[in-house]
Amino acid sequence: MSEKDIVIVFDCGATNVRVIAIDSRGNIVASESFGNNSLPDPFYPSYRIWDVDDIWQKMSLASRRVVAGIDIRRLSGVTVTTFGVDGTLFDKRGKMLYPVISWQCERTRPVMENIDRYITVEELYNISGVLPFNFNTINKLIWLKENKPDLVDRSAMFLFMPSIFSFFLTGEMINDATMTGTSMFSSLNDRNISSAILDRTGFPADRFGKIAEPGTITGRVTAEASDKTGIPAGVPVVATGHDTQFAIFGSGAGRNQPVLSSGTWEILMVRSGSYLTGEEQLAAGITTELDSVCGLYDIGKQWIASGILEWARKTLFNDMGDDVYEKMIAGAETVPPGSNGVKVNPKFYEELKGIPGGSISGLTMESTRYEIYRAILEALAEKLAEGVKTLEKAGGFRAENILCVGGGSRNRLWNKLRANYTGLPVKIIDCKETTVLGASLFVQYACGNAASPEEARKKINYRTEVINP
Repeated sequence: MSEKDIVIVFDCGATNVRVIAIDSRGNIVASESFGNNSLPDPFYPSYRIWDVDDIWQKMSLASRRVVAGIDIRRLSGVTVTTFGVDGTLFDKRGKMLYPVISWQCERTRPVMENIDRYITVEELYNISGVLPFNFNTINKLIWLKENKPDLVDRSAMFLFMPSIFSFFLTGEMINDATMTGTSMFSSLNDRNISSAILDRTGFPADRFGKIAEPGTITGRVTAEASDKTGIPAGVPVVATGHDTQFAIFGSGAGRNQPVLSSGTWEILMVRSGSYLTGEEQLAAGITTELDSVCGLYDIGKQWIASGILEWARKTLFNDMGDDVYEKMIAGAETVPPGSNGVKVNPKFYEELKGIPGGSISGLTMESTRYEIYRAILEALAEKLAEGVKTLEKAGGFRAENILCVGGGSRNRLWNKLRANYTGLPVKIIDCKETTVLGASLFVQYACGNAASPEEARKKINYRTEVINP
């Protein structure tokens, strides 16, 4: 009898729908993907929605191809992870009542701008910990209540995106804590839906059901879903949910260990046992969400990062051809610390207000593009150092090192500057699929292959490079 050590993860992102089979050691056994994008709302063409049926068709086809490439006897369980906040209403028979409003849709902007009609931003933030982004779930609920009240009245459940696809797999309508934690209507204090918030909006709090914890078996693959996906009927389906939470867990991060996901944007998060959601944290742009493990909170801050470096490449280094980034790094390494007086304010985008900014100062007739590039890296490293201090205060901890993942972690000069500016060792994790890995570890636990997700994680051999200050 083969060991049941393979997990199938359905991973729905904004640009790709993927199905990945991963074993208990973190090895990708099989994978398949298709492109994804939001579409015009059929009822309001200027707005954006997700075509759930189309995504499900892509998932099903990808799943059949993945299943064909594995030893099905080794399959232990299935899970679904997606981006946060999005979801929609279903009636008691499981009929979707309105398309899923995309986080890319502008219809909720005026809702957020006028949220004080229901409850103040300060109250919302104090309870939920989530910054007042236009795409927050609470704004979608208010839009539905104001524009489609008949659908709200007819509804039985609001399902978040991963729960929608889990419902297609099992026939069970169950939401999970990591998705409600992105909504701006959950309570950090009791890890549940906040009736205090929803009562003020007039949206029924009972539309979310009992919230499942990650690692809970929420159902089993039905015969109908088996026909579509190729996954045998009866295979357990396990709740995971918001991709960010499982990326943090999959990176290997323990308690009070900041994780920097470095890409177009840098997202700095830490799994902490405490949090603050006062005026200082709101002004500092900190979002706190529910961790994948009960009792912990994911405190985070983000800023644009590699997006600025890409601007520099296009603007200053477009003549370099092949290996342009290596040439940029090598040139910047010849520049002394301080970039010969050149300084960059990398505030090219103010996260909450959408106001362009940024400046370059200290230029002379002798200044070079390498000085500007190094100055950008130094400014981003300084931004990281500030972010670490802000998270330490909000979470009541002191960081001992920083885990770094993502494309930006491959820039050796940037890594050195990160360590120097923060005064902390920077651990570069060579793992490209932290979300899928993290979600799979909760399935290994749920299906009896480990005593806890943390025990399942001990089987993973993380390849780590340490950059000391």
